Amino acid sequence: MELANQINKERLPKHIAIIMDGNGRWAKQRGKIRIFGHENGKNAVRQVVEGCAELGVSCLTLYAFSTENWNRPKLEVQALMKLLVNSLKEELKTFQENNVRLNVIGDISALPSKAKKELLNVIEQTKHNNGLVLTLALSYGSRDEIKNAIKTIADKVKNNIISTDLIDESTINEHLYTHNLPDVDLLIRTSGECRISNFLLWQIAYAELYFTETLWPDFTKDDLCKAIINYQQRERRFGKTSEQLN
Repeated sequence: MELANQINKERLPKHIAIIMDGNGRWAKQRGKIRIFGHENGKNAVRQVVEGCAELGVSCLTLYAFSTENWNRPKLEVQALMKLLVNSLKEELKTFQENNVRLNVIGDISALPSKAKKELLNVIEQTKHNNGLVLTLALSYGSRDEIKNAIKTIADKVKNNIISTDLIDESTINEHLYTHNLPDVDLLIRTSGECRISNFLLWQIAYAELYFTETLWPDFTKDDLCKAIINYQQRERRFGKTSEQLN
């Protein structure tokens, strides 16, 4: 990583989330079908996982498959699920070598049995790793996540487990898929699109947003470093004034 020496290791974002966009366009530019782009996007995943592990980032969350993605053509969905299984098998060695612990958020009950089995297998095999926590958002939608949290809290109120007077931000946090993760500090989206696309809406309340024209399969460790350097050049005020921070 040529740009790594420009990063202040004392001010790293604890939690980086990435919307991995542009696989289809990358493939189209080469006269290939969309799945070709998804297959080549695996290289970028390896780059950012290794890059975050090498820098000392605590948490990385990748938007791998949204609830809306189930509406894509059936053959593409099947190919993506097959790619997920193969990628998990291939990347286990990388996870172990980089002390990465795999985590997942989303409705994994919707995944095909083979994909779910391989996912849970890799989670089990990496559970004792204590470095980077890599979270895959699979069959994930933030509105569904928030809706389910509200339903669960409402049931607990109904059954006198929780008092409405005691409901605060921490109560909601505890009922989200990400209850064991810190809020997102830096959100990256590739391919030039400037949307959040129903991803971690609650968790990015004070995240710094970084958009790059780079298509996902071309994203490298140096692109990751550029995003972190940009993040470190910003003043994070969390609603306060610059004078209060100083």
